Amino acid sequence: MVSDALGKALRYRWLIFWILAFGYVLVYFHRLCPAVVAVDMMRDLKAGGALTGLLGAAYFYPYALMQLPAGLLSDSWGPRNTITLFFLVAIAGSFILGFAPSVFLAIVGRTLVGLGIAMLFVPTMKVLAEWFETREFATMTGILMAMGGLGSLIAAAPLAWVSTLIGWRMSFVVVGILTLVLAVLVWLFVRDRPQDMGFEPPMGAPKVKPEAIGLMQGVAKVVKEPFFWPVAIWFFFDCAVFFSFGGLWGGPYLIQVYGMSKGEAGRILSMLAVGMIVGSPLLSYVSNRVLKGRKPILVLSSAILVALTAVLAFATASIPILGLYAVCLGLGIFSSAVVVIGFITTKELFPVQMAGTATGLVNLFPFAGGAVFQPLLGYVLEKGGRVEGAFTVAAYRQAFLVLFACGVIAFLASLFARETLARE
Repeated sequence: MVSDALGKALRYRWLIFWILAFGYVLVYFHRLCPAVVAVDMMRDLKAGGALTGLLGAAYFYPYALMQLPAGLLSDSWGPRNTITLFFLVAIAGSFILGFAPSVFLAIVGRTLVGLGIAMLFVPTMKVLAEWFETREFATMTGILMAMGGLGSLIAAAPLAWVSTLIGWRMSFVVVGILTLVLAVLVWLFVRDRPQDMGFEPPMGAPKVKPEAIGLMQGVAKVVKEPFFWPVAIWFFFDCAVFFSFGGLWGGPYLIQVYGMSKGEAGRILSMLAVGMIVGSPLLSYVSNRVLKGRKPILVLSSAILVALTAVLAFATASIPILGLYAVCLGLGIFSSAVVVIGFITTKELFPVQMAGTATGLVNLFPFAGGAVFQPLLGYVLEKGGRVEGAFTVAAYRQAFLVLFACGVIAFLASLFARETLARE
């Protein structure tokens, strides 16, 4: 009888995981989709580079600001309720974005999308911590990040194809409908803890619940930890590169500098997603089993990121096609997939009862990086000038020099990170 109950619990937790994982597909889709349709949006909404950068970044401002409330609501209201309610906000944002007659309303829609989607990652981390054993956490996080890579993949070539058929506006409407379906599935099937279904907690879970730490007390402990800040700074500048290139300006760059069609650009940008899908579980495995450390992965990935941004900055218009594929694949692995190691490092720096607060706090920084650098690159591009409506090669070179500087700072920050694996 006990064995039967355990079997049901093991099966049910995978149902919950895959529902939430497909929700994370949407998170990454919304995060990166402007890159493929940016040129169409600029034309239809009559927006320049800086305003388009603000439109792309409008997702990141609420996403960053909601990370602490996400942890608080997950603890007090529960992940299931939190995700369902805020997915409804994301649905409204998708519809507004799809039907927006002006860039102002498009920004409002994308802001609502960012607000709603922001409440998935931290609640999902809490659900995984409740349903899976501690030793399974890194693996499950890696699989979740790989599913985010699937969202990135859909936001590249498939979105380019769909938007060619039905337009970028109706593409967002369809995504809104899919988000509604997922919200219903979350409400019907996701449960916060095994005990809510009458199951035992996972093996290895503490029998006595650790003493709770208040939100402000937890925040104070996190920000006073010196080794928190190198990881936070690393997140800010590492993700500034990925979100600026992969989330917005990579598409216009390929179209305007290399004369590609939207479909061709989408195929190259899809390598970002392939890198995420392959890299997230791969880097987790290498960290756990091969290098047996977190810091070596952060340092090595950051060094490769410096090399990749150097190629973009110093060979802006002369990269061969295979080289462009390789650059995007590399960014997918060493600027995006690697964040799974950053999150695990943060989690391991603090006691388990502070994991939600620590994750929420550090998760401010990658999206702050996107929020700052997407419009900053748009401003740099606009100042660099246009020829027949397209930004010049010199403008893109200046913009990518900014990303090169971000890569260098991320590398320097990684050198000061603390090794945490031995503390597990």
